[in-house]
Amino acid sequence: MSKVAIVTDSNSGITQQQAEELGISVLPMPFMIEGKTYFEGINLSQEEFYRKLKTGAAISTSQPSPESVLQLWNELLKSYNEIVHIPMSSGLSGSCQTAHMLAQDYEGKIQVVNNQRISVTQRRSVLDAVYLADQGMEAVEIKEFLEKDKQNSSIYIMVDTLLYLKRGGRITPAAAALGTILKIKPVLQIQGEKLDAFAKARTTAQGKQIMVNAIKNDLVKRFGRPLDHADMWLDVAHTNNDEAAYAFRDEVLNSFPGNESYVDHLSLSVACHIGPGALAVTCTAKNQE
Repeated sequence: MSKVAIVTDSNSGITQQQAEELGISVLPMPFMIEGKTYFEGINLSQEEFYRKLKTGAAISTSQPSPESVLQLWNELLKSYNEIVHIPMSSGLSGSCQTAHMLAQDYEGKIQVVNNQRISVTQRRSVLDAVYLADQGMEAVEIKEFLEKDKQNSSIYIMVDTLLYLKRGGRITPAAAALGTILKIKPVLQIQGEKLDAFAKARTTAQGKQIMVNAIKNDLVKRFGRPLDHADMWLDVAHTNNDEAAYAFRDEVLNSFPGNESYVDHLSLSVACHIGPGALAVTCTAKNQE
């Protein structure tokens, strides 16, 4: 058995059951909903989250408490020599910075990875870490590998409604009203730290084509991979939009034959800013081979 424990948070999309199967630990992300604290995957399911979101409930994200992080680390160090801790992107939450600060008291036994991933790309980092730990790599080596690899992923997200971007102050009410009239579907991107605007689509079909074209551009110009044999993970994610996500996955694989794809929910911390109905496509370089 590896003597390096792998820890991540529920922004990776990895459920508690999947974590148990993988032999890792997942810290549940806390959410404040109408003044009450809920924990993703513990007492807050995907279905309950979207039900509350649609009612207009006040929802805000938080980060795992220092106490919960320390408790988990201390428990794991009874069985493991070292820990690799993979939180969500430092540009999207303070949890990475908090973990770095807490790790300073552990004399190098805790290696906190800042590789700016979230959702299915974060999940891919966790799976890489598990593989590398099983190969006997030490925690600091795994951290260095994952951080060197951090730019080898992209996420593009087509938002279905402007309501939640308006609620979060990311667009003005006037822009939201005009966009709704024109049926604009913004396409956002996550490359590195931030969730940024990328393009505007007038139809779902156009939005999906914009995302596929963006992935093609990234494969050639950012990753230096040939389109006919890119050897990438081309994962699809969504916010409460299962059926459309699986249909989109088929379209993506038709555009990039020979690659592999996983379908998952976008993390709830992203979902609360963009609302239900979103579709996303991600590309992540394969490393395990």
